[in-house]
Amino acid sequence: MPPLRTWFRLLRPEQWTKNALVLAAFIFALGDRNQYLGWVGFGTPLIAAAAFCLLSSAVYILNDIRDAPRDRLHPVKSRRPVAAREVSVPAAAAVALVLLAVSLAVAAKIAFPFFAVLLVYFLLQLAYTFLLKRLPLLDVIVIALGFVLRALAGAAAIAVPISPWLLVCTLLLATFLALCKRLHEKVNLGAAGTRDALGGYSPRLLDQLIAMTGAATLVSYSIYTLWPETVDKFGTEWLCATIPFVLFGLFRYLHLVYQQDKGDQPERILLTDFPLLADIALYGLVLLAVLFLPR
Repeated sequence: MPPLRTWFRLLRPEQWTKNALVLAAFIFALGDRNQYLGWVGFGTPLIAAAAFCLLSSAVYILNDIRDAPRDRLHPVKSRRPVAAREVSVPAAAAVALVLLAVSLAVAAKIAFPFFAVLLVYFLLQLAYTFLLKRLPLLDVIVIALGFVLRALAGAAAIAVPISPWLLVCTLLLATFLALCKRLHEKVNLGAAGTRDALGGYSPRLLDQLIAMTGAATLVSYSIYTLWPETVDKFGTEWLCATIPFVLFGLFRYLHLVYQQDKGDQPERILLTDFPLLADIALYGLVLLAVLFLPR
């Protein structure tokens, strides 16, 4: 029987940080003059994020089962419990089914729209695991759509509308991060046979796509902060004060990708790079100040 730590590693808990996006709708709704949410209602989005964590872990396990032979060729992925044969395929599959059942049951208790978004996410990830991840360009778009569904799930859990501009920003930023990861894999692992889609990319193409999506992310976010509906919604024009932090965040991430040869693990970078952590913290503080300080 594998030790408890091995079972925990099977869930890929380091990836759970992505599901913090489920909380975004609640945070922005708190500052909405037309909404009447209070911090007392924070329990629902927290449970919704937890349900998303369980579901995403189920997806990761299924992906590990599917890709175990290929993962054994990768310097990092070869240490995953299934690839390293620390957990058997039947045992891993059983854990995935339990996580899937629990997450969907919790989602159904929260709200049907939230359950529907989770189900769509799961089906999309199944399609990605067994087919779409092999198709260049489409693979990164599907990854980005997963983040859009996270944002939508957060809004569905508490029955509040979400700005289309935020969904656009989420799509573009997630695509930017996915392309940076593909660039690192192409440069460092292009001939290792670890990912079929890499054959459809070249470093030059990825450089151009990264520049395009990074610029589009900044422009879209800037437009969102200054959009008349946004100003009316939050009762302030000062949301644009957060733009410099988004700009620095993009610059810093590009510096890590191109100057330090990082970008293969965005979730790890966001938790370990001090300048990025400080930038995110300052962004959050300024955002809270703009939304909640008396005006």
